[in-house]
Amino acid sequence: MDLTAVRAALAATARRARVPGMSLAVVSRDRVLHTVGTGFADLDGSVPATADTVYPWFSMTKPVTATAALRLSDQGLLDLHAPVHAYLPWLRAPGPAQPTVWQLLSHSAGLGNPLPVTWIHPADAPAPDQEQMLRKLMARRRAFRHPVGGTGHYSNVGYLLAAQIISQASGEPFPSYVQREILAPLGMASTGFAYLPGRSAATGYVRLPRPLTPALAAILPPGTLAARHGGYSSLNPFLVDGAGYGGLVGSVLDAAAFARLHLNDGLAGPPETARPEGAAGAAAGTPAGGAEPQGHRILQEATARAMRDIHVKGRQFDHSAGWFRKHSKEYSTEPSGSYVEHFGTGLGFWNIMRLYPEQGRAIVLMSNSSTSYDYTSLFSLVLRLPWT
Repeated sequence: MDLTAVRAALAATARRARVPGMSLAVVSRDRVLHTVGTGFADLDGSVPATADTVYPWFSMTKPVTATAALRLSDQGLLDLHAPVHAYLPWLRAPGPAQPTVWQLLSHSAGLGNPLPVTWIHPADAPAPDQEQMLRKLMARRRAFRHPVGGTGHYSNVGYLLAAQIISQASGEPFPSYVQREILAPLGMASTGFAYLPGRSAATGYVRLPRPLTPALAAILPPGTLAARHGGYSSLNPFLVDGAGYGGLVGSVLDAAAFARLHLNDGLAGPPETARPEGAAGAAAGTPAGGAEPQGHRILQEATARAMRDIHVKGRQFDHSAGWFRKHSKEYSTEPSGSYVEHFGTGLGFWNIMRLYPEQGRAIVLMSNSSTSYDYTSLFSLVLRLPWT
């Protein structure tokens, strides 16, 4: 199959948005169909963006966090419908209604969403203590800004709390539980809650007029901004101050492995894999130094399907546990059936993971600029192709 059109469409998407680099992966339930990169992961070194380039995931981490919580539920270790204070006794909402764990995951717990611009630290520095960070956030006036159990209101704080509860229920730090129970079984060897050695990492860029650079530098933690490159300010490597809401760093291929888990209703390692067309690197979905895991169930089938049940109505997004769908004309006219998705956007990067369960396809697109872009035409093209 001639995939020139996909490569050209990806390059055009990056060019129109003036994004330095992008990496794309397309998967079915049983294999990686195609991976391709365009532009540069790093402008100074002219390092190309490929399927192996690692990017901060930001909020694309949330479906992973929700998967960890629901795995604990399947194991009988976490009650999703228990009040949050059953696991975190220090946390109570004002009034009689108390949020449940499920409501944290579906953004219906009533929490506010403070702007997380300064929730970052240098990649080589230790992260802040998660419980102390949470206690400080929840001590603010009006931490709960909406009715508990009402309309969905997106909240990073809710996922910080969910990660803390996962740690309590599992008896170990949240990152190590996710690594052992989700990332490792899926062969996601390039992904973790830090930049892993030996992986080519994308540099983040903010498109900003030079006179405004000092103002941005004053807002961000010291040392975040690096050199200018044309119309961009580059960023030094950083991690977010909150693993559960946005802490993963990894490749588009690893994100595709996670997407396939959910296309397969919680079952890892379908029996057939293929080397991605045009990928730069190892065979798709195959962890370095070993074979792809076969038939490992991470979530019960009903649990994985429940995660995709979008039922919490919101102003801009409708939510389930870990997935959402943005209100848009595109969804109402989408010819290929329903989809669920999650964005991963933040300082210097803009990502999207989308599942089309009825069509058995998933698409992951990651980029190294804060600029959003028109991904809809690209996705429509990908879905129209007769993959074989």
